[in-house]
Amino acid sequence: MKRLRELKEYRARDWEKRMGGKGDDTGGCFRVPVAPGVELAVIASSGGGWDHLSVSNPHRCPTWAEMERVKRLFFHSHEVAMQLHVGTSDHISIHPNCLHLWRPHDVEIPLPPKEFV
Repeated sequence: MKRLRELKEYRARDWEKRMGGKGDDTGGCFRVPVAPGVELAVIASSGGGWDHLSVSNPHRCPTWAEMERVKRLFFHSHEVAMQLHVGTSDHISIHPNCLHLWRPHDVEIPLPPKEFV
């Protein structure tokens, strides 16, 4: 994941205060505009061996194109990030319009052959 200080123009300082911190290179709250009058809330963290983005909109789930924009904004172009669809017993949903991006620090994410994608 990029150093979060590189994304300072998107920082949501008011959200960070409500969450009890000011944000740093390992975490923070962001507002990402995706269309006129539309923005996504992004909570970013890096720790425990993982980079994680929680991406939401109060009215609907983010679209594929919006998730791709967030991925390109927060991760370097060579980094692979993924959405996970875990088993039912491991599924926790706190916000109905929230999707997540994950990237492990010490393991390369396996990819299918390029012609499959």
